[in-house]
Amino acid sequence: MSMKQKIMLYNTLSRRKEEFSTIHEGRVGMYVCGPTVYGDPHLGHARPAVTFDLLFRYLQSEGYKVRYVRNITDVGHLEHDADEGEDKIAKKARLEQLEPMEVAHYYTERYHRAMDELNVLTPSIEPHASGHIIEQIDFVKRILEAGYAYESNGSIYFDVEAYNRKFNYGRLSGRNLDDILTNTRELDGQSDKRHSFDFALWKKASPEHIMRWPSPWSDGFPGWHMECSAMSTKYLGEQFDIHGGGMDLMFPHHECEIAQATAGLGHDSARYWVHNNMITINGQKMGKSLGNFITLEELFNGTHKMLQQAYSPMTIRFFVLQAHYRSTLDFSNEALQAAEKGLDRLMKGVETLSKIKPAAVSTVNPAELEARCAAAMADDLNSPMVISALFDWVRIINQLSDGQQTLTAEDLETLKAVVKRYVFDILGLRDEKSAASQGGKDLVSPLVTMLLDMRMEAKANKDWATSDKIRNSLTEIGIRVKDRKDGYDWEIE
Repeated sequence: MSMKQKIMLYNTLSRRKEEFSTIHEGRVGMYVCGPTVYGDPHLGHARPAVTFDLLFRYLQSEGYKVRYVRNITDVGHLEHDADEGEDKIAKKARLEQLEPMEVAHYYTERYHRAMDELNVLTPSIEPHASGHIIEQIDFVKRILEAGYAYESNGSIYFDVEAYNRKFNYGRLSGRNLDDILTNTRELDGQSDKRHSFDFALWKKASPEHIMRWPSPWSDGFPGWHMECSAMSTKYLGEQFDIHGGGMDLMFPHHECEIAQATAGLGHDSARYWVHNNMITINGQKMGKSLGNFITLEELFNGTHKMLQQAYSPMTIRFFVLQAHYRSTLDFSNEALQAAEKGLDRLMKGVETLSKIKPAAVSTVNPAELEARCAAAMADDLNSPMVISALFDWVRIINQLSDGQQTLTAEDLETLKAVVKRYVFDILGLRDEKSAASQGGKDLVSPLVTMLLDMRMEAKANKDWATSDKIRNSLTEIGIRVKDRKDGYDWEIE
């Protein structure tokens, strides 16, 4: 498909949908905030991963060459995302008597495995904060030289007040400095800062701090916000197209990134700021203290006390895609069960489509499905509208199967291509029940076919007892048989 499609993308900076245009023709640079690897991947990780995977897949399908950078935070992310406290990874390492990098590696691997399960494509580059300390130190130097930072007892802090005299701190989140001042508590140990709203670019390590690196100012570690500024511009250039992440990162993380980039480079680095909304569970915010914190492994296995059953990775992916990425998404057993049924209906439609025979004339036009799906995706990634259009066509596919509608060979191939493009290539779903997705040999299909052929033979011989026995036995193990004039169809329920 050509890149003529006009794509509208909501830009948090301007608070409106804007026509998407790239800095370099045909190429997209996209940076997305990845996980802090000190615990198991959870429900909150699934939404940004699937959202930006959708955007990545869509832009590629539109013919763009995309460099997608998603970082791994394995250093400097302090408890409660504050400037004081203990590094989350170092704390976990201390509790479990491990090397911090052992902790980071273990949970990075767990995250990758969960992403594979969700059919999330790997990004083009996945830089680690710990591997880019030199770049972060260099970026801090640039901000110091520009006059927007100061040293205090071996730590470097960003001078928000000095920055705000020339630029606008708060333009992404819509907060002004008075509001921020009112809502910032003075914490113990913040006396190093000139103002409570100043944030760390480099922290001097206390004697017991395990993760530390030499710098011109002290042995220490970078501030949390610094890694994204340094790594995004290293791999995508001083200006790039899209910066993504969860809405919870808008303030302070992304606001601080904009301030750092503008102070160090003279301009913001990202043109479009794209944020996915939050996940709630039964209407409540997800949190360990609330007891509703569900890891992806618990979801896939059904082991959390709040879950009535296990939910497959594709059910979770489909559930995320059923809501627009900018709306809140409420998880409940009822909603997940509905998603499971919806996904099953869609996959059965795809399977039915593969068995349809062409006819001499077309009574429906598959271009209508392509037009609806294309318009929905171009309108700020409206995946619910894509799914709605596909469901309408599942109904038509069933009519084609029953002979109520017909398609010529050419139109049938067009329909198959459109369904493949949107269901598998763009939405990134896969048929979990197919042998290919299980990575093993399909032994079920030939066995079921053999049994049903034997049943056909029994029916021809008017051996109704054998015919019924085969059908009932298959029903018991979850295989539904549908008799047709010229044979049979079957599906796994």
